[in-house]
Amino acid sequence: MISLAGRDIMHGWGKFVFTGMGLGLLIGVTLSMAGIYRGMVDDAKVLMDNSSADLWVVQQDTLGPYAEPSSIFEDTWRGIAAMPGVARTANVTYLTMQVREGDRDVRAMVTGITPGEAGTPGWPPYLVAGRQITRSHYEAVADIASGFKLGDQLQIRRNLYEVVGLTRRMVSSGGDPMIFIPLKDAQEAQFLKDNDAIRQQRRRTAESPAFNRPGMPDLLDAVTASQSTNAYVNAVLVQLAPGTQPEEVAEMIRRWKRLTVYTRDQMGEILTGKLIATSSRQIFMFLVILSIVSTAIVAFIIYTLTLGKIREIAVLKLIGTRNRTIASMILQQSIALGTIGFVVGKITATLFMAPIFPKYVLLEPLDSAAGFGIVVFICILSSLIAIRAALRVDPAEAIGG
Repeated sequence: MISLAGRDIMHGWGKFVFTGMGLGLLIGVTLSMAGIYRGMVDDAKVLMDNSSADLWVVQQDTLGPYAEPSSIFEDTWRGIAAMPGVARTANVTYLTMQVREGDRDVRAMVTGITPGEAGTPGWPPYLVAGRQITRSHYEAVADIASGFKLGDQLQIRRNLYEVVGLTRRMVSSGGDPMIFIPLKDAQEAQFLKDNDAIRQQRRRTAESPAFNRPGMPDLLDAVTASQSTNAYVNAVLVQLAPGTQPEEVAEMIRRWKRLTVYTRDQMGEILTGKLIATSSRQIFMFLVILSIVSTAIVAFIIYTLTLGKIREIAVLKLIGTRNRTIASMILQQSIALGTIGFVVGKITATLFMAPIFPKYVLLEPLDSAAGFGIVVFICILSSLIAIRAALRVDPAEAIGG
């Protein structure tokens, strides 16, 4: 049996292919939006997994350290390390800021890590170049997404740091590359006031009437000294011994340390359910809008193509062609248009959009398969209007003027 749809497509293949390519660009954007959402979820999981922690101990009644500011005393880890089931603890600080290198700056998450070795909680688990931090000051390990190279001098607050190692896929939940520096340096960058601020605070305190009494100068010196030191971190990362129940240790820490503790499941819920919740809803709305627009475009194109061959359809009906055959022709053309669009969109999203997009785009095979199914459904739905118009054609139009 002669394929009417194939004959018609070959008759005007140029117009049909270019129309499919235009539709493909729209489908490519849709697939990229889905990939952006998958990338955001993956960034959140990577941040959690790369910390190598089983528990996160943070300031009471906060969602820290990734979702909210958190500040706890740096010696908190000592009491936690002595608890049953705890294998290793490490202080950590996180600070998202602009890091300058020469004439350019990069937004990054600066992470302060405790002295140790690879495997210590908070440390980058592996490097692609260079070495880990070995000195207590002024060395840094950077994610390659930052664009920094070995030997670069980074300015973080008042100090310069040399990049001694490079890592990969160490990013914040927002996709910012991470830069690791020694904990003491990170505490200074985050908590320590600069000299001018300390002098101004000392002057204000000295001018306060409450300090103009005997013995107050000694208290003023103590206040100034406290402003010149760092005794805080954002969180304590805890690794548990094999076979230990995380919730049992977490409850013990909550009870005796009066701090908030999150397990991996709870931290995952915070990262994916709270930090990216608004962004995921926005992406979902964009996907819905793009799907509606795609449906409208395919419907308009197929309807226009059908109207352009009304006389041919009338001739087919005049010679006895069944309505089912005519409907099948239009449906096949619609699915062929959607298939061309999907192939072009998939290639565009994979080779062009994903590599150059500022955020990580994760294109999963299952999403692509589901996307193809949705495209076919949209094409079937869009062809109904054209099929209805074709079936209402009067065969007498074939011999009309």
